[in-house]
Amino acid sequence: MDTQLPLNSWVERRREQIGFGVQTFAWTDDPHPSASVINAGQLAESLGFDDFFVGDHPAYQSEPWLHLTAIAMTTRRIGLGSVVNCVYHRHPVMLARLAADLDNISGGRVVLGLGIGWNEAEFAQRGIAFPSVPTRQRALTEAIEIICGVWGPEPFTFYGEQWWTIGGQVAPPPIQIPSIPLLVAGAGERTTLRQVALFADACNFGSGRNVGNVREASDITRKLDILRHHCAEVNRPYESILRTHFTTWLMLAETDLVAQAKLDRYYPNGLNDDQRRTRIVGTPKRVLPYFQSLVDAGIEYFVVQIMDARDEETFRLLATEVMPRVRELRRAG
Repeated sequence: MDTQLPLNSWVERRREQIGFGVQTFAWTDDPHPSASVINAGQLAESLGFDDFFVGDHPAYQSEPWLHLTAIAMTTRRIGLGSVVNCVYHRHPVMLARLAADLDNISGGRVVLGLGIGWNEAEFAQRGIAFPSVPTRQRALTEAIEIICGVWGPEPFTFYGEQWWTIGGQVAPPPIQIPSIPLLVAGAGERTTLRQVALFADACNFGSGRNVGNVREASDITRKLDILRHHCAEVNRPYESILRTHFTTWLMLAETDLVAQAKLDRYYPNGLNDDQRRTRIVGTPKRVLPYFQSLVDAGIEYFVVQIMDARDEETFRLLATEVMPRVRELRRAG
């Protein structure tokens, strides 16, 4: 198989230096959730982040595409998207329409993150069956084929196991050339990483159960080697894929005491084992080695989750104290 995807300009720009995007939500006790998310997008642009993402959990959170559109109208530079859109939340033709329309509205700033979904309770809330992992992985492949097909110059017909369209076409198409960048999330070695090699402009690894330590970094290095192997098998240049990482909930403060108080506010009953392993909390100096270890492992771009859109302190400290230092260390290395 020969996969000759052109190098996406989004990848080229993000590769010039270590990239940083932020993803946020409206917290449950926020009396003005939409305003907070929109304000966070404007703040992220003013602080120099590369991209701003709104999480895609429409069963219990703000609908991302509505809020991203509002942010597009009040910003000029920052990239926009969700890391990642679950392919079961919307038919692929509708997802292609939303992404193309936002790309036109924003002047070509959309990043389309895609994944198979993981939250079984959310599927149930929306009345959607929760298929097996292999079935969901096949749905992702079909969704990508439809999305790219209906962005094309001719009506597109496709019959798949789970998705189909007859004469589907999105007009106007996206304005980005060659297309909206596709980011595929997940680290499955046999299927997901091969999907990345075949279709995606960026991979995305989530925080593992050993977050922030040597084992996570070494695991990412191993996964990237597997991705390199898949790229070789399909004759795809490995360097054409941006290597990205998703940080699950960062909380920063000027002192460890204040950072702990922030953590206690969100978790008054304490953390369970999984949360303890996947929350990054502390001062900029304390969390810097976490990011540096991932850069050393091969990561080129970070999507950092800040769960409460009102947490301006974390946005600002990440932008002013962590992001520049990570970039400096990378240049020095």
